[in-house]
Amino acid sequence: MVCVNLVDRTEPTTITDFAENNNVPIIFFNRELVAEDLERWKDLYYVGADASESGTLEGELAADAFKENAAMDKNSDGICQYVVLEGEAGHQDSIVRTEYSVNTMVEKGVETEKLGYAIANWNRAQAQTKTAAMLTQFNGKIELIIANNDDMALGAIDALKASQIPKEEWPGVVGIDGTDAGLDAVRNEEMLGTVYNDKEGQAQEMLNLAFAIATNGTKENIPLIDGKYVRTPYHKVTQDNIEDCENKQGAVD
Repeated sequence: MVCVNLVDRTEPTTITDFAENNNVPIIFFNRELVAEDLERWKDLYYVGADASESGTLEGELAADAFKENAAMDKNSDGICQYVVLEGEAGHQDSIVRTEYSVNTMVEKGVETEKLGYAIANWNRAQAQTKTAAMLTQFNGKIELIIANNDDMALGAIDALKASQIPKEEWPGVVGIDGTDAGLDAVRNEEMLGTVYNDKEGQAQEMLNLAFAIATNGTKENIPLIDGKYVRTPYHKVTQDNIEDCENKQGAVD
């Protein structure tokens, strides 16, 4: 049995055929296969979170902040002017997180206007460069920066720190993952919030599933969905509950 993080989620055929021919079960993680590919053989599994949930929660964070903080609406037009920092092109999580974050804002009653976007490949340095360019391009019009992960959100913050914009006039920044640096940014009021990806829970579920497969044990206590998927939940993190998230991490450590 092997655990696999695919480089290209759309090209699993070689490894899945090899696994089936040699009767080696696979647990995929991080990059979710297309559903049809996971059904190719009975011993293919996926452990991970639901990317749509992370986008939904990020959209809720942004919508709540925009509605509760009148200062975010810089031009007082009632519309949230935003830009997006996207992960790698074609990545499932990148596509879904962007779509669901914006759609959720609209569903929660926030009118939106997309000013622009940039592909930053999940990378802090690239995000800083791309954000700096957008800050110049849109010249004070950006009210919200939606980042597909915390590293890119932190890159946006780096660009804001390097700019001449006073902190109280920064656009809001939201991220996903709940990394240590991301949580520090929330604590320091540099990010509005992040969406915590329960990596510890995913690792535990992978271990539980792998042990059951390797020992021909029962999977009754494993929360399999459709016999294939194990989903771990995301959690919103803001100033109000950051201590709870840190306590959870500390308990695992």
